[in-house]
Amino acid sequence: MRRRGFTLVEIMIVVAIIGLLAAIAIPNFIRARTTTQQNTCWNNLRQFESAKAQYALEAGLSDGNTISPSTILDRYMTNLTVASECPAHGTYSNINVVGTPASCSLHGQPQ
Repeated sequence: MRRRGFTLVEIMIVVAIIGLLAAIAIPNFIRARTTTQQNTCWNNLRQFESAKAQYALEAGLSDGNTISPSTILDRYMTNLTVASECPAHGTYSNINVVGTPASCSLHGQPQ
C-alpha cells in the first residue's frame, strides 16, 4: 500500500513561493502605511488652518494673534481636537497662532 502525500521538494517549493510573495508585499504595505499617516497628518493641519481662519474672521483677530484657550477651536473642527496627535507620533506646532501656518515635526506643512 502506497501513501499519498506531498514530497519534501513540493513543500519546499511552496514555502519558497510564499516567501518570495511576502518579500514583495511587505515593503509595499509599509510604504502604504507611511503615506497614509502623512496624508492624515496634512489633512489635520488643513483642518486646523480652516478652524483658525474661521474663528479669526468671526472674532476679528489679525495675523500674529494667539487663540487661547485652544478648546475654542474644537467647535470648528469635525472628528478632531486641538489636542489630537499626529498619526505618526509627531507634534503639531503653530496651531493657535493666526496667520502662521500650522506644521508637524515629522511631515512639515501640507503641500
